[in-house]
Amino acid sequence: MSADAEGWQSLPPRARTLFLLTDAAGWGLLAVPAIILAGVLLERPLPAMPVALAALVALPAWGIWMALRRFRYARWLIDGTGLGYRRGRMWQVETRVPRTRVQHVDLKRGPLERHFGLATLVVHTAGTRDRAVAVAGLDAEDASRLRDTLARQIDQDDDDHAAG
Repeated sequence: MSADAEGWQSLPPRARTLFLLTDAAGWGLLAVPAIILAGVLLERPLPAMPVALAALVALPAWGIWMALRRFRYARWLIDGTGLGYRRGRMWQVETRVPRTRVQHVDLKRGPLERHFGLATLVVHTAGTRDRAVAVAGLDAEDASRLRDTLARQIDQDDDDHAAG
């Protein structure tokens, strides 16, 4: 994991493997209905077989390409103002969650995430737009540290409001 000059952190390399497995499998599962449709709609086996094989290769390949891009362009940042999450290359999205808007913070760890030592940090916010920001593929220790940091900021803000 590395940080750029502005402090944005990349995801750990293990997240690439997780993204590859989940995206390739997800897109690969779409190949099954494509193969069935090709078999049903194309009555002759000659055109149906190449279409089915193309779906079987192209859809998982698309998933792999998307996973690599998702991993490569995901960054996170925690600073005194709150949490930042950047993703995307062509359509870049940067989400900033000010610490004053954080309501509570969750960690999610599915079986594959646990296997790879990763977690998803879910930051629930006040308001209606982007009520929750999920940062997937974080190192489990980083995710716990982020959760604890944001929780401390919530507690400090609550104490400041109670005292003032």
